Amino acid sequence: MPDVDVLERLRLTAATCTRCPLAEGRTQVVFGVGDPGADLLFVGEGPGREEDLAGEPFVGRSGKLLDRLMWEEIGLTRAECYIANVVKCRPPNNRDPAPNEIEACRPYLAEQISIIDPSVIVTLGNFSTKLLLETTRGIRELRGQVFERGRARLLPTYHPAYVLRAGGEAMAEMRADLVRAKRLVAAGRA
Repeated sequence: MPDVDVLERLRLTAATCTRCPLAEGRTQVVFGVGDPGADLLFVGEGPGREEDLAGEPFVGRSGKLLDRLMWEEIGLTRAECYIANVVKCRPPNNRDPAPNEIEACRPYLAEQISIIDPSVIVTLGNFSTKLLLETTRGIRELRGQVFERGRARLLPTYHPAYVLRAGGEAMAEMRADLVRAKRLVAAGRA
């Protein structure tokens, strides 16, 4: 069982972080949400405008799609898993996070993963996949495969924002990946 107090102390530390320039433009730090004892952890890129205002990851259109697909393909709500991002503050104009910003936030994500200790990590898009797999290979090449990361199985899939733009085939592939994630979680419990 994770130490919820340790996770809360980490959240409070992150809330006052000034390690990179993203701190200057944020409304609030978007640390993460969900069950700290979850078997399944989703890791996205970074907060957008709506997430910055709400203080919660994946609350805009991408979040609504993620919530729907989690329910339809895995049978879970966001309260039954944990959702975090690579960077905890919104990049201006929703641009991609810069390497120095990713490095500044890397210890927070590493500690979240250590505390939550999920059996399955689903990376959503290029940034989380490249960071957690320590690779330069892209999501199109890696999605759908399963990788070992410590005791966790890591499954890269598309970011929901990409699926919203790309449509049918990407949606089908993401659905298949989430079904695979469900099977991995079940196997981890067995």
